Amino acid sequence: MIALKDILYKVTINAVVGSTNIDVLDVDFDSRKITDGNLFVATRGTIADGHDFIDTAIEKGAKSIVCEALPKKIIDGVTYIEVENSSKALAIIASNFYQIPSENLRLVGVTGTNGKTTVASLLYQLFKKAGYKVGLLSTVKIMVDNTEYKATHTTPDSLTINKYLSEMNAVGVEFCFMEVSSHGIHQHRTEGLCFEGGIFTNLSHDHLDYHKTFAEYRDVKKKFFDQLSDKAFALVNVDDKNGLVMLQNTQARKYTYALKSYADYKSQILENQFGGLLLKVNDSEVWTRLIGNFNAYNVLAIYAAAELLGLEKVEILRLISDLENVSGRFQYVVSGEKITAIVDYAHTPDALKNVLETINSIRTKNEELITVVGCGGDRDKTKRPKMGHIATALSTKVIFTSDNPRSEKPEDILSEIEKGVEPQNYKKALTIEDRKQAIKAACQIAQPNDIILIAGKGHETYQEIKGERFDFDDLKIVQEFLKQLQK
Repeated sequence: MIALKDILYKVTINAVVGSTNIDVLDVDFDSRKITDGNLFVATRGTIADGHDFIDTAIEKGAKSIVCEALPKKIIDGVTYIEVENSSKALAIIASNFYQIPSENLRLVGVTGTNGKTTVASLLYQLFKKAGYKVGLLSTVKIMVDNTEYKATHTTPDSLTINKYLSEMNAVGVEFCFMEVSSHGIHQHRTEGLCFEGGIFTNLSHDHLDYHKTFAEYRDVKKKFFDQLSDKAFALVNVDDKNGLVMLQNTQARKYTYALKSYADYKSQILENQFGGLLLKVNDSEVWTRLIGNFNAYNVLAIYAAAELLGLEKVEILRLISDLENVSGRFQYVVSGEKITAIVDYAHTPDALKNVLETINSIRTKNEELITVVGCGGDRDKTKRPKMGHIATALSTKVIFTSDNPRSEKPEDILSEIEKGVEPQNYKKALTIEDRKQAIKAACQIAQPNDIILIAGKGHETYQEIKGERFDFDDLKIVQEFLKQLQK
């Protein structure tokens, strides 16, 4: 229980009707979860407007309401707080309600199109191996030190973020690494959090169904760095031209990393094979089990971040050599027939290109590279032909299939992917709508030493079709089919 006036600290208020000298038992923005004595925050979402549910929340026992527009009917005994932006207010209220938990640990946010999950997860793993209590807020999972929770969004809503940060406080977590998505920034979910650092990985084509233009997408990412304090660090990849854009208005201490450009933290790939990478990081060599050029960037980012957070260089290098790959990120299995199957989350044109170029740089070219790929429904449609073009240009065979079609017809999505295939690559591609059958076909086509890439879903253990989620795990399914071939 906390006084309403206390959880409104730092909230920009336009008007108050009623008393703020009342107790709040809990806070929610979902009217269905409201119980007696709660504060209801009416936020405007993409599907529903919380202002339409103010009466419902009051009927369920809400004693205080935060909204952007006061309702015409004011109920006696209920306090109304009118604010400029209720999503922003919710984030600050959530932080205050949970006693500003981000102040009591060292929170680092990771943003960018590709690499967020890998960088955040590897930092969690590295600091755990260094002996610290660590938290993780990621697409794959949420970790409160050793306790795992299921993740539902890349960046959870602000109440959920602060709830988990509060739990981390309770068990003595010292460091927390958090994926920060463009949606999360745009919807003010990270407002009111005290970040000690921000990391920018890269920026490429994604989420243009939501942001409309690439410039808007870039500027939303930049806003995260604009909000960092002068006590924080900003670490950016300057091989991506948008890296320096992120630093333009930040008050944070500025650091850069790169493989190709001049930077504070430099890396060079000495060896690149399916067993891992040998890297030269600044002046030291390190071996890692992670694979590919894109992971050279990820390793460099975690090396730099760990040093900025106070770990010794020699210790960081030792820990990097012990890191394990992240679920659904270039995970691979080799069958008894010496067929290599790789499962990767690559669901953007840039990520798919990176993974395929990595495989092509390692393979001998005497074997086939068979790619199984699709695109999600109800998402950015403009990337579909690009994915089709990249897959067929960089593979020897391609099977287009269903990803998470959601409410769209799979055949419509596949038709748009196929539009990107150039005439000289027509013979490389076939379409099998059923994803399980597509994976089976790839396994049947493959000969000893061939490579199968199954892209797009990575760590996901479901397929979303017409509002329902069905069990579906790319890695398990390809392992089953490869075993059948050995019989």
